[in-house]
Amino acid sequence: MPAPTRGPLVDLARVRIERALPRRERYKYVHPRVEREGAGWKIVSPNCSRNIDPHGGEIHIAWFVPAHEGLWLLHARDHAQGCWRPCAAAMPIDAALTLVCEDPERVFWP
Repeated sequence: MPAPTRGPLVDLARVRIERALPRRERYKYVHPRVEREGAGWKIVSPNCSRNIDPHGGEIHIAWFVPAHEGLWLLHARDHAQGCWRPCAAAMPIDAALTLVCEDPERVFWP
């Protein structure tokens, strides 16, 4: 007898990132989304301030990459250079999410 068919596998890291986004301090009125980026997840958001994209397009905010044993590497987007910049290494996802959501230095939410 074949095994029962189930829905798509849910990546819990993605769910945790999505659930943390409403706690962010900046741009609470925009609706960012989480997308796969390599082995990790990136946050993409409308650029409502138009600081990065004068036409108000979407911009990359943060990229979470699994490191080892439940720890994550956190990157911020360097919009001027068009690349990801490492921000924190080997930290629990909750700590990385706190950095992104609080963002007192405006590293992630320009």
